[in-house]
Amino acid sequence: MGNGKYAARKLKGDRENFRWSDRKYLRRALKLNVKADPLGGAPQGRGIVLEKVGVEAKQPNSAIRKCVRIQLIKNGRQVTAFCPGDGAINFIDEHDEVTVERIGGRMGGAKGDIPGVRFKVTAVNDMSLNEMVIGRKEKPMR
Repeated sequence: MGNGKYAARKLKGDRENFRWSDRKYLRRALKLNVKADPLGGAPQGRGIVLEKVGVEAKQPNSAIRKCVRIQLIKNGRQVTAFCPGDGAINFIDEHDEVTVERIGGRMGGAKGDIPGVRFKVTAVNDMSLNEMVIGRKEKPMR
C-alpha cells in the first residue's frame, strides 16, 4: 500500500487541469480581461478629446446622451466616454485632456440606456467636472 502519496498527487493534477474548463479561471490566468480592457486594468485613464458626439438612448427612453470620443494617452486606443451632469459637455472642448473611469455596468459593460459607452469623464484639464457643473470652480486654460 505504498501508492497513497501518488494518488494524492494524481488528484491534485486533475484539479489543476479541470480548472481550465472554468471560464472565469481561464480569463484570469491568461489575463484576457486586462488585455481586452482599454485602460489595461487601471482604475482611471487620461486621454485627449477628439470630438463631441451625441449617443441616442436605448428604448423606451428618448434622449441624446452627450459623450466624447477620446484617445487614451497610454496606448492610443479610442473610447467613448459619457459626460455626466446638466450642461457638462459645454465645459469640454476638443484637444482637452480628460480623466475617465469605468461607468459601472454589469461585467464591465455599458450602463443604463447608453449603448456601447463604458466610461465616464471625471475631470477636464485636472479639474473636477462635477465642480465645474455645480459652479464652484472654473475651467483652467492650458
